[in-house]
Amino acid sequence: MADKKSAPVVRRKERLAGKGKQEAAEVAEVAEKAKGKEASGEAPAEGAALNGAANGGDAEGTPVENGDFKVEPMELPPFEIISGNRIDPFFFKFQFKNVEYSSGRNKTFLCYLVDPGQDGILMRGYLEDEHLTEHVEDAFFKLVLPHYNPKAKYVVTWYVSSSPCAACAAKLVEILKERPSLRFTIFSARLFMWEEPDIQAGLKALAAAGCKLRMMKPLDFTYTWDTFVENDCDTLTLWEDCQENYEFYQEKLADILQ
Repeated sequence: MADKKSAPVVRRKERLAGKGKQEAAEVAEVAEKAKGKEASGEAPAEGAALNGAANGGDAEGTPVENGDFKVEPMELPPFEIISGNRIDPFFFKFQFKNVEYSSGRNKTFLCYLVDPGQDGILMRGYLEDEHLTEHVEDAFFKLVLPHYNPKAKYVVTWYVSSSPCAACAAKLVEILKERPSLRFTIFSARLFMWEEPDIQAGLKALAAAGCKLRMMKPLDFTYTWDTFVENDCDTLTLWEDCQENYEFYQEKLADILQ
């Protein structure tokens, strides 16, 4: 008798193979939009090579002649964490798409809600990283919630484009141990490298420390769109396999945490 799970897996792989061109087109479109923002000054240029060329140097950052004097390249700091209130809808649709193979999605977007309890002000916003410096999971507790009142009962909810890496999971476990009155829930669009043993161990440790780990279902994507995206009152049209992808990731997460 054939394994009951084998047929759906085969169909899924065939379907994913057929979507390769679509994914490649989306990656190219995101790159073009990012270049457009950089050219207009809305975002920093990407990479050290661009830093050198943009500040009087060649592609490797060496000085070049400019008229009668030599221009020395200026050392720019590495990419910093980006924060704001609402995400560009174009990037939300790409970065939060719960595909299995996340080609080109080399950032993490973290949307947060923080309820500090009685007499506190609800905080809402998002963070974005470039994976070149610190990750948004670590940056959140430095930029958004650096101080901790042990008498307050914090309720923190994250909606992230992918689940934490092993290093970030370990840091979050330590933070939860240090802040016992913090109630923490993470909704993830995708599982990051979920087949890796250290990733699985990190997620297990995070759940054991009291963090609720959930996959984003279609309703969660709609809520995030309405709450954290510059949507101009437009309704989010979910991609056709959103529910199926959610079920796929939900099964993987359940297997990891069992």
